[in-house]
Amino acid sequence: MVVGKTIGWALPVAALLAACGGGGGTDVDGGGGGGPGLAIPTWSQRIEPFEPKAAALKGAAQDSVASRAVAQAGATRVIALAPLQGVTPKRAAAAGSAGAPRQIGTARAVAETADAAATAALLQWRPTARGTQVAALRFESPLARGVRLGVLVQALPPGALLRFHGAAPEDAVQLSAEQLQAVAERNASAGADATQARTYWSPDFGGAQTTLEVEIPEGAAPAAVRLAVPRLSHFTSTAAEADLRTKAAVAGCLEDVSCHPDYLEQSRSVARMIYVAEDSNTYYCTGTLLNDMAASGTPYFLSAQHCIPSQVVASTLVTDWLYRSASCNSAAENPASRRLTGGARLLYASAGTDTAFMRLNDPLPAGVVYAGSYYGGVPIGTALASLHHAEGGLQSISLGSVLRYSNCGDESCTATSGETGNYLALTWQQGSTEGGSSGSGVFVTIGARRYLAGQLHGGSASCARPDGTDYYGRFDLSYRAALKNWLNP
Repeated sequence: MVVGKTIGWALPVAALLAACGGGGGTDVDGGGGGGPGLAIPTWSQRIEPFEPKAAALKGAAQDSVASRAVAQAGATRVIALAPLQGVTPKRAAAAGSAGAPRQIGTARAVAETADAAATAALLQWRPTARGTQVAALRFESPLARGVRLGVLVQALPPGALLRFHGAAPEDAVQLSAEQLQAVAERNASAGADATQARTYWSPDFGGAQTTLEVEIPEGAAPAAVRLAVPRLSHFTSTAAEADLRTKAAVAGCLEDVSCHPDYLEQSRSVARMIYVAEDSNTYYCTGTLLNDMAASGTPYFLSAQHCIPSQVVASTLVTDWLYRSASCNSAAENPASRRLTGGARLLYASAGTDTAFMRLNDPLPAGVVYAGSYYGGVPIGTALASLHHAEGGLQSISLGSVLRYSNCGDESCTATSGETGNYLALTWQQGSTEGGSSGSGVFVTIGARRYLAGQLHGGSASCARPDGTDYYGRFDLSYRAALKNWLNP
């Protein structure tokens, strides 16, 4: 079947082998045309893509001196976890649930810092040359390919800073007490409980350790710091390992987007997503940057609701941009790729079309393009292309066409007419999808340009079953239901 990507769904194995993470299975809605198609489309119902000038995308670069870690060795306490039992990088790489977002991180409890009192007892405060005080905790999870810390921030004095870094302190990511409070308020206003709202998930730094550093201003009392790290997410594979694994396992199936230079513009609109779900496990999906009618440069971002179902999860979002091969079929990463760690504000989510629509919090890197979108009907037989991060690896492309229309529920998709179907059912003529492709956009060509027409929900297509069917939530329906309020007010 189909559905595939919702985290935590307990579906029959034969039913769930879904696209965004593939595997065999059968298509519940079977073959056939799916009833009558749509009326002749009005191809003018679209928003054009937009490529801003480089100067407009500079953003507010973080002060590298201010964000540099300042804690000395004597001020850093090490929290060393035991090896993760029952999960090795090799096993985890093969254990992704078919049809689900690609899991890359496993939740781990941290007993030593489970509450604020225990954490306070471990913080060793030292003065700095600038008159502040600093303390740090380094968390080590053996064999981890990355570590994200779930920091429960209960109280910080005004002007306090949290920094996170891996083995290279100069790569620190810094947040102020005010920024953390804004994240907590955004989560709480969306209905999160106090613990969820105040838990900030750090970035990962690609290794077995992540350091949390706390700096408080001159005159502030260490007792005013109340935080804990009750859990972390232990990455069991890296993106590079995922990409190499995928290429080895599905040689001749996935299509490298760099081998399709005519899709370069759309490639620059697509980002790999890394996020921590409410189960504290970490996952990959794919999303697309969208332009609005005014070409305002607002960073609107579209993915699947089963990837980002709530504001709490949106706040953990990390996006990797321009993340493709350096050249056609190269294993080398594009040196221009850039990462954003600031999360997003969830504006709209709907299970009916599996839509998650967000506004990113960080300024965008140079070189990105805001994708155009088409909010008219897409007829059966229309050629479409999907750009995605299969297995969380370097960007891929799949080329196919609309087979029929469908309605999709929790466990199946049923063929229906274009007037009532919420999803486009696609088959691929070139390439396919895998775990991590969830939420990726599918593009229709109109004239000389391409426009997003839906986002990936699930299906049975995969490299193991290239003749399977994938289901994309119809953008024209989500646009009319809500997205026009932001994209074309």
